[in-house]
Amino acid sequence: MNDIISQFDFEGTIASVQPLGNGLINDTFLVTTAEADKPDYVLQRINHHIFTDVELLQHNIETVTHHLRQKLQTEGVADVDRHVLRFIKTAVGKTYYFDGTNYWRLSVYIADTVTVDAVTPESSYDCGRAFGHFEQQLTDLKEPLGETIPDFHNMELRLRQLRQAVNDDAVGRLKEVTKELQLIDAHADEMCLAEQLHRQGLLPKRICHCDTKVNNMLFDREGRVLCVIDLDTVMPAYVFSDYGDFLRTAANTQPEDSPLLDEVDFRWDIFEAFTQGYLESAGTFLTPVERSHLPFAVALFPMMQAVRFLADYLNGDTYYKTSYADHNLVRTRNQLRLFQRVQQRRNDMQRLIS
Repeated sequence: MNDIISQFDFEGTIASVQPLGNGLINDTFLVTTAEADKPDYVLQRINHHIFTDVELLQHNIETVTHHLRQKLQTEGVADVDRHVLRFIKTAVGKTYYFDGTNYWRLSVYIADTVTVDAVTPESSYDCGRAFGHFEQQLTDLKEPLGETIPDFHNMELRLRQLRQAVNDDAVGRLKEVTKELQLIDAHADEMCLAEQLHRQGLLPKRICHCDTKVNNMLFDREGRVLCVIDLDTVMPAYVFSDYGDFLRTAANTQPEDSPLLDEVDFRWDIFEAFTQGYLESAGTFLTPVERSHLPFAVALFPMMQAVRFLADYLNGDTYYKTSYADHNLVRTRNQLRLFQRVQQRRNDMQRLIS
């Protein structure tokens, strides 16, 4: 670890390196320095099996953080380093280092901050404002970004993958999922609306976070949002990604792998609070088409996730980590039930947003 860290132009003397957090993709470590007047750091081993183009990945992150830093400085925000991530460069000017096997990056640790996993209406409102503001700040970004995971939220692609899994039936599970496939097929065409609108020139791609969970932002000790983190998936996408995916996880009354389907419901208080915050900031740039289709986005993401879980189940659980044989099937049913609950409130959502 010391050899890896020494490749970066950091300040201070390394005192310790300890695991940090419970991320599912990258391995993260807290690097503590011995000097009180020097910062601590966050070291990450980048999962290059998921993010296969590390140069593009870091280009996106550098471009976005530089733009956000300039915005904050122009706005006169005090202590900018607490509101945007700062990555340390190597001797050759890169924000990553390849040791021959793994890719690494180092950023300044923002002290006296917390992350949270559970949402309340209050924190959902703050998250909505913060993610909307994040998008708003990037609307005038001139430097083009690439897709770090191409077609990540492309529903047409996800349905093709499911149909291929159905055709292959690699492990003989097709006979168990007839009802699930019927429900998905009944809504397949309408769930591809985003791609259809984009081809018609009615739905733009914007720079979005694409992983809008409450634990992907830092709060101060008083509970105020400081900054958005976990920028690996920041890339061109529809705003539906940031809006719908947050509510998929935050507004479900049950975890996404709960088998208690009768207990799965859609939390209106979380929806209302997040929407209020999101529209207060993102409402400055959303087009009428984007705004009017936000309820569609809330339905899209549980359906998309159900499609992905079901495809993986039929393929023999090759993508998502599972704890038991039917884990992905339980996840599929959970997300389809959430989709049904959302569908029941679509008209109510439209009225609130209007």
